[in-house]
Amino acid sequence: MTNYLPRDIAPLILEALKEMPVVVLTGLRQTGKSTFLEHQKELKDRQYVTFDDFGQLSAAKEDPEGFIAEEAPLTIDEAHKCPEILTAIKNSVGRRRRPGRFLLSGSANFAMLKAISESLAGRAVYFTLHPFTRREVGGRIAEEPFLRNCLESGIPPPIKTAPPLSEEEVLQGGMPPVALKEIKNRFIWFKGYEQTYLERDLRELSRIGNLISFRNLMHLAALRSGQLLVPSQLSRDAKLNAATTTRYLSLLETSYVIHRLSPYIRNRASRLIKSPKIYLSDAGLGCYLAGVENLDTDPLRGAYFETFVAQNLLGMLSARWPQARLYFWNIQGRAEVDFIIEAGRYCLALEAKASPRWTARDLAGLKSFLSFTPHCRLALLGYNGKESVKLGDRLWAVPLSAVLS
Repeated sequence: MTNYLPRDIAPLILEALKEMPVVVLTGLRQTGKSTFLEHQKELKDRQYVTFDDFGQLSAAKEDPEGFIAEEAPLTIDEAHKCPEILTAIKNSVGRRRRPGRFLLSGSANFAMLKAISESLAGRAVYFTLHPFTRREVGGRIAEEPFLRNCLESGIPPPIKTAPPLSEEEVLQGGMPPVALKEIKNRFIWFKGYEQTYLERDLRELSRIGNLISFRNLMHLAALRSGQLLVPSQLSRDAKLNAATTTRYLSLLETSYVIHRLSPYIRNRASRLIKSPKIYLSDAGLGCYLAGVENLDTDPLRGAYFETFVAQNLLGMLSARWPQARLYFWNIQGRAEVDFIIEAGRYCLALEAKASPRWTARDLAGLKSFLSFTPHCRLALLGYNGKESVKLGDRLWAVPLSAVLS
C-alpha cells in the first residue's frame, strides 16, 4: 500500500474548520476523500464515521438527533446517503454555532442536491477534492503554483527542471490507485469503476430506467471532452430526447464525472461563444470511456492532453487559489484560447499544446485575446518542451511541466 500523500487542499480545509460550523468536502468517487479524512494528521483527533457502514447508516436514520448528540468534533464520510442527519445537523448548529463541529464528505455535489443544500444553507462551506494533480503526485505542494506567480508578477518565474508531460500520465489520469501505480492493469480498474458507478452510486442519486442509454451518453461525452457542449447534437447521437439528455448530463455533473467550463465574456469581442465546454473530470477515466489506449496516433490526443491540463488546473485552483476562476475564450469562427484564469482585476490566458514545437498558428488565439483584453497580464503557450521563450509583449511559450507545477 502506497504511503499517504498529503493533499494540496489540506490547509484550506483546516482554515475553514476554524471559521465554519459545517465544512463539506465533495468530489468524484475514489479521488481520496476517505483517505484524506482518516490520514491527514490534523484531522486524526476527530471522531470518524462512515455511512458506507450499514450499521452506522441505520443508526443515523433511526435516531439522527442522538447520533450527533456528543459534542466532540465529528467527521461523517458519505454523508449524502442520510439526508435525515443533515436536518439534525441544521438544528444542532441553530442551537449552538461552533466552528469545526461537523466535517462532511460525499461523492455528490451537495449544492446540487435540493434536500441537502436546503438543510445546510447558510451553515456550510463547500470544497471539492479533485483527482491527484501533478503537484501532489510529485510531492511539490509546498511550492507556490507557477501560474499564480505568473499572474502576480507579470512574467514567468525561473523554471525548475521537470520531465515533459508524458502520454502515460494522461492515460493514467489522477485517480489515486492508478496515478500512484497501486494497480497494474488500469483498464480493469476503470472497468470496475464504471460498473460500480452505474450500479451503485448512480442509483443512490436518481432512478435511471435505462442504464444502457445512460452509459452510452457517458461514453459519447468522453468522446467530446474539450469541446463545446451542444446538447442537441449529443441528444441526436445518443438517440435520446432533449429532456432526458439534460437530466443525464446533470447527473454526470452532480457526481463529478464531467465538468462544464464557462466562457469568458468580459471583453469587447463580438460573436463570443456562450455555450460551455465539457471536460471529463479525470483524463484517465475519460480515455478509458472514449476507448483511447494509445495517444501517439489517436485523433483525441490533443483533446486529452488538454483534458489533463484542465484536470490539474481545477485541482490546483480549488486548493491553492480559490479566489481565481477558470474559463475558456472563443470568438465563433475566428479565435479561441483553451483557458483563462481570472483573479481580481487581472487575468492570464493559457493555450495547451501536446507537441514540443509550435507554429504561428498556435499563437493566433493568444494574440487575439491580448488585443481584446488590456487587463490580461500574461498569455502563455504551454508546450511540451523544456525552456521558457519570450515571443512578444506579454506573450511567452513555457513548458507544460512548469504550467502544472
